Amino acid sequence: MTMVSLQKCLLAVISAVVLLISATDAFAPHLVTSRPGVRLLNNGPTPRSNVFLAKIYKKDDERRRRGEHLSMAMEERVFPRDYSEEELENVEPQVYPQRWVQLGYLSALALLSDWICFSVAAAPSTFNTAFAGHSAASLIDIFLFTNVASCFLVTDVVKKFGLGTAIKGASALMAVGCLLRSGLDVSGLWGSPSSHLVPYEFFVFGTVLVGAAQPFFQCTPPVLSATWFAASERATSTAIALNFNQIGIAVAFLVGGSMATDPTGLQNYFAIISIFTVLATIGTFMQFQTAPPIPPSSSELEKALNGEEEPPFLESVKKFFETPGFTMPLAAFICSITITNVVGAFIDEVMERGGITNQFSIDLAGAGFELAILVGGIVIGGYVDRTKQYKKVTLVCLLSALFMILPLGLTDHAIGHEPVLLIAALLGLGISAGPIQPINAELAVDVTYPGDETAVESVQQIGGNLASAILVPICEFASKQDYQLLPKNPEFASDVRGDVLVLMAIAMGTFAYFSGFDAPLKRSLADCGDEGGTCDIDMPQPQESESLPTTSSELIK
Repeated sequence: MTMVSLQKCLLAVISAVVLLISATDAFAPHLVTSRPGVRLLNNGPTPRSNVFLAKIYKKDDERRRRGEHLSMAMEERVFPRDYSEEELENVEPQVYPQRWVQLGYLSALALLSDWICFSVAAAPSTFNTAFAGHSAASLIDIFLFTNVASCFLVTDVVKKFGLGTAIKGASALMAVGCLLRSGLDVSGLWGSPSSHLVPYEFFVFGTVLVGAAQPFFQCTPPVLSATWFAASERATSTAIALNFNQIGIAVAFLVGGSMATDPTGLQNYFAIISIFTVLATIGTFMQFQTAPPIPPSSSELEKALNGEEEPPFLESVKKFFETPGFTMPLAAFICSITITNVVGAFIDEVMERGGITNQFSIDLAGAGFELAILVGGIVIGGYVDRTKQYKKVTLVCLLSALFMILPLGLTDHAIGHEPVLLIAALLGLGISAGPIQPINAELAVDVTYPGDETAVESVQQIGGNLASAILVPICEFASKQDYQLLPKNPEFASDVRGDVLVLMAIAMGTFAYFSGFDAPLKRSLADCGDEGGTCDIDMPQPQESESLPTTSSELIK
């Protein structure tokens, strides 16, 4: 048997095993009951979770008597015994340590997906040599377009199969894609180098599989936060999961730039990515769960008890755009992701403008920028968790980003290149622009409550990725345009690049539009009595003939 045949056999076997695990859900910790379908924590239900299940069951029973249709998930609910009305009224939100395991796996999968996406961006010349007639840029385009198409499916898949099954299936899909790209040949990692790269068609197909899987990690952080995290933790957890893909881009540049220097190194590089992905997938199957026994917040508790069922994705989208205040966080999210994507795509040129030409230094600067996005999201997201000051924080971040963009394309003729100023501006931009995404993902979920969190984030990701795809070539053209400022004044004469002016215009327009945000924070109001929640929430001023809602039930009618 030849090496190629052996690799194909191994690929078939591993793919079959991964798909079998996905289908049977064999490794998920669960509660053994008289009927399948109820998934709880490892040690079984607590008395409080039993009460919660019984309370939901009674709601389901009422709906059955009224002849209402129940979803498959609802039909599979069970409860251990009857409970009194007094017991049913004493259910309170609760958080579990398992939430950090959930967040860890989703963040790791997001990191890996963007590492795979940009794996060839750090070594485009090596890739072009290994696959003659094909470019690394075209492969990234294939990935991104597949990503956008898959975003339309995420909401309905999660609704039908549940978050746990959807994430496990997507991780298996990503693992198979990686194995196709690497050809399963990891021998070079242990001293037997091989440069037998897979055919380009296999590589493209593997890339398409990973591109289809990635939206399940990008669009689900808000629903993970809502399902597992308390009201005082949601923005922080969303920031971690949503921005961890930026670390994947940083890893791609640091690891890929040093390993993928020739076809053999490229092969070994893809093999390493495959190993990490398969390990993450195995861990996901063993430990990732769908939901805790008791929801972590009053808003989620109310949704569960009311039997909220989400409509299909396109119906949700229509409803969102009819909801006051939804388009403003959408605009802020698109602005943020566009700025960070464009700057990341042209990081080499940006650094060279400031006099930084060493490739390793450029890679470090790019990694620092991506890390600043994550750190900014965690720190500023934590502040928003405590205060719910979505609007004020977003406006400050947009204004800060506006000023941080300018040094990336401005050269003062009297001073010349200032690498320190350039690096400081780049890191400042990451800290200020990065948090806008998770903060406004949470804000959009807040104003559309009790809408589908996955659908909200899918809309934002589609908008952000499409806007980035449109603006990258525009900014590439604009970067070649150089505009002189005060050329006749030797002390203040300078020049600025066109791409920087485009990004500044986007930031200014978004700032002006977002300033008009004035919508009720429905979910925050429902959670204000929770531990760590806040009832000091900005609300729109009522008209003379109106009065403000006083309960969460009034808000969601």
